Amino acid sequence: MSGRAPSSDLAARFSGNPLLAPRDLMPSREDFEVLSVINPGVFRHAGRTWLLARVAERPAPAPGRVRIPVARDGEVRVLDLRADDPGLDVSDPREPKYKGEGLLSSVSHLRLFSSADGKTFTAADNPFLRGEGAYETYGIEDPRVTAFADGRFILTYTAVSPCGYGIGARVTRDWARFGHLGLILPIPNKDCTLFPERIDGAYAALNRPSGVIVGGHDIWLSFSPDLVHWGRHRCVARCRPGAWDGARIGVNGPPVRLPQGWLVLYHGADASKRYCLGALLLDPEDPRQVLARTREPVMQPVAPYECDGFFGRVVFSNGHVVDGDTLTLYYGASDTVTCGAGLRIRDILSALGV
Repeated sequence: MSGRAPSSDLAARFSGNPLLAPRDLMPSREDFEVLSVINPGVFRHAGRTWLLARVAERPAPAPGRVRIPVARDGEVRVLDLRADDPGLDVSDPREPKYKGEGLLSSVSHLRLFSSADGKTFTAADNPFLRGEGAYETYGIEDPRVTAFADGRFILTYTAVSPCGYGIGARVTRDWARFGHLGLILPIPNKDCTLFPERIDGAYAALNRPSGVIVGGHDIWLSFSPDLVHWGRHRCVARCRPGAWDGARIGVNGPPVRLPQGWLVLYHGADASKRYCLGALLLDPEDPRQVLARTREPVMQPVAPYECDGFFGRVVFSNGHVVDGDTLTLYYGASDTVTCGAGLRIRDILSALGV
């Protein structure tokens, strides 16, 4: 693939991509290896740009074997199988199955990285944020960070256990001490981010519950008085069959308030599991109302590091920072590395027809 962006791709990728790669980190266990460092939540704090990245680890591979982490009795153990075991299905390398049971190829924790210039990042000494409790035994994934005017940072993430995927949340002011809110939205749910201000006195969150037989992987809006009890759920945007976002969609980072409305970036996948990014514009007073949606992606996987990796043809973002007309996006590529790109907000609005 040439790496040339199609005309609808609005992203100016950093020349230094990838910014973070598995080779940059040591695994947390001697018998594991770092598979990917991806999908960071993004925020500004103490004069620096910070990434709260998902670090996925897996058992170190062995010739002729498939080694899968399995959560049992509160511990992660290694299931060591022959590669030709008839009960093994690895058609999706992210979610292997053994004798019909859905498993994961990796377990994840979150780690902080910071930068003075937004392009060169170094790992913070701490914290390692790890799963806590019965619904986070496979770890925590894909954080989104929302900064509030009162100094709080609220991070939402995918909590993973043998029960499935749900939404967990933690609150901090200093990134040293955390309040753990537990599972705030039940299984199955992913891709949750908070609006950076209350709407009609309530917290508001975009999230992605998943239908099994009917329904799909669509974007919903939910409200809460206290971050724990959620209701008034409403489907905001649905997949578009046959399009680039026909199989599943989910929000990226926190919505950005503009005079025209709430700008929401989202990821979409098609039937071939190719992930691109698009945009929604929600009503500034009633975000249940979608004012506009991009017909084509605003970013597509075209660079070599976006097309080749653990799970190729993927761009997937959980966060960004905004400086005037520039939205700097940090994103996971090919489920392997973390990269950066800049987009002009006026170009996104133009793609929205605004």
